[in-house]
Amino acid sequence: MEGNPTEDGHAQLYRTIRLIRRFEEHAIDLVRSGDIPGIHPCIGQEAAAAGVCAALRKDDVVLSNHRGHGHLLAKGCDPGRLMAELLGRVTGIGRGGGGSLHPADLDSGVYGATATVGHGAAIATGVGWALAKEGGDRVAVAFFGDGAVNQGALLESFNLASLWRVPVVLVCENNLYATTLAAGEGNAGSVIGRAEGFGIPASTVDGQDPVLVREAARQAVHRARTGGGPSVLELLTYRYEGHHTFELKTRLRYRDKAEVERWRERDPLRIQGERVRAEDRELIDAEVEATLEEAVRSALDSPAPDPTDPLRYLYADGLRTRGGVSYA
Repeated sequence: MEGNPTEDGHAQLYRTIRLIRRFEEHAIDLVRSGDIPGIHPCIGQEAAAAGVCAALRKDDVVLSNHRGHGHLLAKGCDPGRLMAELLGRVTGIGRGGGGSLHPADLDSGVYGATATVGHGAAIATGVGWALAKEGGDRVAVAFFGDGAVNQGALLESFNLASLWRVPVVLVCENNLYATTLAAGEGNAGSVIGRAEGFGIPASTVDGQDPVLVREAARQAVHRARTGGGPSVLELLTYRYEGHHTFELKTRLRYRDKAEVERWRERDPLRIQGERVRAEDRELIDAEVEATLEEAVRSALDSPAPDPTDPLRYLYADGLRTRGGVSYA
């Protein structure tokens, strides 16, 4: 959805955050109604997606994770097609085959989302290496959470990205919990300490402030784009909802209510909203709501996939290997 951002981009950042917030809230309503099986909401973490993707070009590549709707929307994915994907409908970006956990939108430069924790970094490192081999200055970005920082695939990605000076930005959205396990109870050392161990420049950023995120991302993207190699950004953030919408029923008790309320005081929607004129916010809010009402309507009206043809689009055809062998 195109907007009319102010010169410094404050309105556009607000628009993106508002779009993500209301998209997730609509999706949760559809979970409650039984239309969507469940999602991992990113409410509270919108500044990470909005700020990082504001530093990217359309032809840059993003690898997302299980909490990835915000990444897709911030990169330019059509809200209606994404909502249809969550509903498992044929008009979805993956024709209903990817759902909430595994959506991809090549038109927006999102090459996929992995529900296996930390593995998007390995794919992004490979994509970044391939982009560098092609020439040009495109950049790859991977999003992962604090629960991924002990995964072997992630640390192997750090190693290869550093060795080969891959143009990749590795973004840790540290929301302080891996499902229900507090980061301090599961992770020895620090996120940036891991990066520094591989010689990768790293920084910790206030992940609730989209402007600070955008500026840190711009520096990291510039480094990658100009041949400086990888960077790691640790964005300190917080999810206001449960790890997954199953918590709407289970009511797990692993976070103190006072802790949640403290983080709600630093809501990225409010932080960015205060940088935009009230009349502009009202206009943006109305535009976003109209867009999402139409997105939900069109997604619910879309047909489900044909259950008699489950393998369609599962395997690629017409592939040609580097050696020139063609596979029909």
